[in-house]
Amino acid sequence: MRYVAAYLLAVLGGNTSPSAKDIKAILGSVGIEADDDRLNKVISELNGKDINEVMNSGLSKLTSVPAGGAVAAPAAAAAAAAAAVGAGAAPAAGVYTTQY
Repeated sequence: MRYVAAYLLAVLGGNTSPSAKDIKAILGSVGIEADDDRLNKVISELNGKDINEVMNSGLSKLTSVPAGGAVAAPAAAAAAAAAAVGAGAAPAAGVYTTQY
């Protein structure tokens, strides 16, 4: 990921076709040594491509990735606890309710 980030920084800086030397300079500025194999892989995959098109194609792939699934479980537990309290049952341990 660091190689892609450095490549993107170079492009944002105006270098539309960053070389391995350019990316090594960016990574070296923050104390990261570049692995030549990984660096050459990133360059070969991205070289000559419009970075905006690459980003947009990646964004369309993210639409199939589930997001927010972790929020559903606590929300469901809170709803179940509220329903139980409304029905006269004692709240579950760790669930705090306020009745007015």
